[in-house]
This record gives sequence, C-alpha cells and structure tokens, in this order.
Amino acid sequence: MDLDNLVAIDVHTHVHADLHGHKALDDELNEAASAYFKGDPYDPTVPDIAADYRAGNMAAVVFTVDVEHATGHPALSNEEIADLAAQHPDVLIPFASVDPARGAAGVRLARRLVEQHEVRGFKFHPSIQAFEPNDRAVYPLYEELQGLGVPALFHTGQTGIGAGLPGGRGIKLRYSDPMLLDDVAADFPALTIIMAHPSVPWQDEAISVATHKANVYIDLSGWSPKYFPPQLVKAANGLLKHKVLFGSDYPLIRPERWIRDFAALDIKDEVRPLIMKENAIRALGLR
Repeated sequence: MDLDNLVAIDVHTHVHADLHGHKALDDELNEAASAYFKGDPYDPTVPDIAADYRAGNMAAVVFTVDVEHATGHPALSNEEIADLAAQHPDVLIPFASVDPARGAAGVRLARRLVEQHEVRGFKFHPSIQAFEPNDRAVYPLYEELQGLGVPALFHTGQTGIGAGLPGGRGIKLRYSDPMLLDDVAADFPALTIIMAHPSVPWQDEAISVATHKANVYIDLSGWSPKYFPPQLVKAANGLLKHKVLFGSDYPLIRPERWIRDFAALDIKDEVRPLIMKENAIRALGLR
C-alpha cells in the first residue's frame, strides 16, 4: 500500500454481500437501514469496494458484522473477506467481526483470523450483538486482541440498523454508550479502541473518553459532516486533532458525499490531512 500517495484512508466500510449472493443483514434490516440513510440500495462485495476506492485513490478498512447469534441471520465469512482483501492490498485493509457470544471459540477464532488470514483489526456492534462492552465475560476476547496487537472498532451512539421498525427490531441503544468503553480502555491500555460515529446522544462522553485515554480514537462515519455536533467539530479542530479519523460508513454513506460535505466544514487546513489519513496510519499501525 502506497501510503504517501493515497488521498485518504476510510476506516469504516461494510461488506454487504459475499460472492455467492448472501447478504450481511436480513432483508428487513437492510431495507430499514437504506431508508434511514436515504441512499440507493447497494450491496457491495469485496471486489466492488476495491474498485470504488481504487478509483478515488483511497484505502478502506473492510469488514462485516457477526450478528448471527442475535438475529439468526448467518454471518458473512471473515475468512473470505480477508482472503479477497489480500487480492487488493493496494487499497483494502481487512478487519473481522467475532460476536462475543461465541465465547472461548470466538477467542480462538480471533487468533486464527489474525495469524492465518492477516486480519488487521476487529469490528463490534454492541447494540446489534446485544452485549455490554464492559461485561467481564468479554474480557478474554479483548485480552487476545491486545496480545495480538490489533485494534478494536466499536459502534457507538444511535444506529440506523432497525431504525423505524417496531421496537427497533429489539435492538437496544444503551449497549452503545461510549462510557462503557471507558472501562475497557482503562483495563486494556495496550488495546487500540476506535469509537465509531458521532456518538449521539452521548457525544460529550465520547469526547471525554478519547481525551482521557491515550488508546482511544473516534471515527467520523455514519453521519454527513454537515450534521456533526458542534462540540465534535471543536474537538476535532483542537484537543482531539490527532485522535479523529475519517470514516464514511460506506455503502450507506458514500465517501464522495462525506468528503464533499467535510470540505464545507470549518476545519483548519493543518488538521484536514490528519483526519483524512495521518491519524489512521498511526491508529492502525500501518507504519
């Protein structure tokens, strides 16, 4: 990967389908998410993502979310995603997803994915996976990730998955309160934690955690920058200028749209390259 010549690194993109036509979410959740984000339905495979980001001279972190235990919908294959991403090393950085409900088997799986498939990090969605991030039962998995030296990316705040459905399809927002990650960051100081999204309605809490814990970052995915809370813009411009990362939430938000709206945001010229690429290089350990 030619880091010097890349325009940006998007740390938050979703693989929505495998090469066999299986989708990451069931039709009801997929349709609700598309309606929430007001986007065109698009279910990209790994090669689709590689083509899209190569065309924009950007790199992307790619992953699925393992929600099989909570929803009954079979997960996409982490191994397939990683192996396909390895065919596009100039633009793709593979993450995996292991549901904490998998217990000891999930811990063994995480190690195998890193050692045999060169996975570079792990994605968690506490609301959909229905777990509290600071639950001690999950700590053996974090211990493994810390030992492997790979980051953990957690969804925080509101989610478009299940939005507008009766009862939100049973998805509970409280699991994605960033204050639950403060415990994890304190107990695993060598584990890099990325809090995904503007953490509405807990934005101040997310800023506080990222300010206090050296191992915690914030990615800006899932929202158009024109809707960012003002305190997040202020923090990104100053106190957290080295802790904030570009992320789109592709394909629900396309990077072109995000970057266009970000260009109109009042961000200092010297901070923009930090957010778009340099902070991700450090957080992901790319050099």
